[in-house]
Amino acid sequence: MTETAPHPEPPEKLPPGLYIVATPIGNLGDITMRAQDILARCAGVACEDTRVTGKLMKHLGLSKPLWRYDDHSGEKDRARLVDSMQSRAVALVSDAGTPLIADPGYRLVQDAREAGTAVTSIPGPNAITTALTLSGLPNDRFLFAGFLPSKEKARREVLLELAPVRTTLIFYETGPRLTKSLAAIDENLPGREVSVARELTKLFEECRTGTAAGLTDHYTAHPPKGEIVLLIGPPADAETSAKDADDMLRAALETSKASQAAGEVARATGLDRKALYARAMEIRGE
Repeated sequence: MTETAPHPEPPEKLPPGLYIVATPIGNLGDITMRAQDILARCAGVACEDTRVTGKLMKHLGLSKPLWRYDDHSGEKDRARLVDSMQSRAVALVSDAGTPLIADPGYRLVQDAREAGTAVTSIPGPNAITTALTLSGLPNDRFLFAGFLPSKEKARREVLLELAPVRTTLIFYETGPRLTKSLAAIDENLPGREVSVARELTKLFEECRTGTAAGLTDHYTAHPPKGEIVLLIGPPADAETSAKDADDMLRAALETSKASQAAGEVARATGLDRKALYARAMEIRGE
């Protein structure tokens, strides 16, 4: 008589609540055992793109309801998810990496907490820390500032605002905009060491460190593809030199009045606004 092997017991269901699950940023082998366990035991998965998450679930041999939750989701979508969490375990994932980093998922967490729902975060891959460890830039302190603005004036204002911050600055960037951002860094934060990390954990992973001008030349000749993390090293000196201040003023004067340019540079450097205004007028008269 042939004995049949017993069927494995289905995984135990999770307690109701919201489970924030970090997923791989490229290499699917980076999924954690705990993340896989949560995805196997939850009732459904809220995700940015059901096609992307569907590929991950197929790789893991899992089948779960996938509910789209992205930038365009409104209050009604959040309300339905929060209502589901009262009786079911809902996992929240992004297309890659740790959810809620540079995405609007925090509103879902806020609403869940207000409803008294249990919230659990399952840590894992993250492009910011991966790029920072590869770059070789100072990592005792760093500031992540999301995406640089696409408009030239707004991009310059952000760079000038962050110029005096004595720490490594980290941004997300896209391939088509990278050279414009590098040129803006060269113009507004001259002399800084810069790193470009792209295709992290994938076959063609790359991390280049150098001057913004040199990196601009390289990526102009070799247009980049894939997701990019852009890192800017801290200023070398505690005080802004007169030449640096002049460079910043000249850049600001290209699109702003002398008073506005002086204000921008004053906020960025801590230098006297009246003195900067006087110098801006001198530059205008050159």
